[in-house]
Amino acid sequence: MSQPIPHYVDPRPFDPQAGERLSPELERYYMSSQWRMMWLKLRRHRLAVISGAILAALYAMILIAEILAPYDPNTRHTEFIYAPPQDVRLFHEGRFVGPHVLGWEKSLDMDTLKRVYTPDPAKVEKLRFLCSGDTYRFWGLIEGSFHLVCPAEGGQFFWLGTDRLGRDMLSRMISGARISLTIGVVGVAISFVLGIALGGLAGYYGGWVDATITRAIEIIRSFPKLPLFMALSAALPIWLPPIWVYFGITMIVGLIDWTGLARAVRSKLLALREEDFCTAAVLMGANPRRIIGRHLLPSFMSHLVAVATLNIPEMILAETALSFLGLGLRPPVTSWGVLLTEAQNINAVALYPWLLLPIVPVVVTVLAFNFLGDGLRDAADPYK
Repeated sequence: MSQPIPHYVDPRPFDPQAGERLSPELERYYMSSQWRMMWLKLRRHRLAVISGAILAALYAMILIAEILAPYDPNTRHTEFIYAPPQDVRLFHEGRFVGPHVLGWEKSLDMDTLKRVYTPDPAKVEKLRFLCSGDTYRFWGLIEGSFHLVCPAEGGQFFWLGTDRLGRDMLSRMISGARISLTIGVVGVAISFVLGIALGGLAGYYGGWVDATITRAIEIIRSFPKLPLFMALSAALPIWLPPIWVYFGITMIVGLIDWTGLARAVRSKLLALREEDFCTAAVLMGANPRRIIGRHLLPSFMSHLVAVATLNIPEMILAETALSFLGLGLRPPVTSWGVLLTEAQNINAVALYPWLLLPIVPVVVTVLAFNFLGDGLRDAADPYK
């Protein structure tokens, strides 16, 4: 007769999940909130992270634009009209001098009547940092004269050249960034409110409310966008102060671009209003405003953030195009579109190509917003 096989009993308490434990990293990931999971996914999109850093730097720059600009954007240097960009150098004749530029030797070409600027090695003009220069009113409120960089005493510093009135292009581009970058954010805020409100009503109630709002969306989207922008911008009275023109252009851009967001919100709410959690909220007596704002919108708010990020560059381009055509912002307001009006004359561009430099921040900003929007859209997709 065979001996009974000894049976071993583990004295430790039974843990049914002992063989299924996740690593601490995976456990933190799966236990994260929706916004944290979105951030963890976004971090893997290197191009989106770099674009976000560039945009953060640009928006931080506009907070202190007066300090970063070497000159007041409206200061005229009549002796240096259409001066070309100056090279910033560290060495002069084989020895270290520090950041400096060479002064100009000016002459007039009698054949073309073009001003000719030649660097003069005898004029070494060292740049000053954290210095006092042109006076300004910080955000139009506080008077000051502190600048990050200033030209040498009695010298000039035109890193990106000057325009037809002798105004420093770098200072005007930094100052113009404040208008061009904020007009996109303010315009998206307006379209965000309209799109969520009207799209939410159409998607939740349906019926004649949905039909009315949908028909209005289709009518607005049927108009060609640029001619509609031009017509509404031309309707602004020419005697309006520049700041009111700015708000008028912002309102126009926001009131036209809300339709795409409204359609996205409507389609999402049409699907979500039939879900069990929405039905439960209705049975518990929640009113429609609470159901839409507390239960439906948060479930796809990450998607709305991605859509809004992709809409901002469209509004920046709209303002730039209107100002370029002379129907948007007008001097003395400075924006990238206003600066590009100098480039309408092809002869001026052929002789003074640095007048096209304001297009560089426009391209960089639009690409950065598009890359960031792509990254946010991928991060907000729950199936990726």
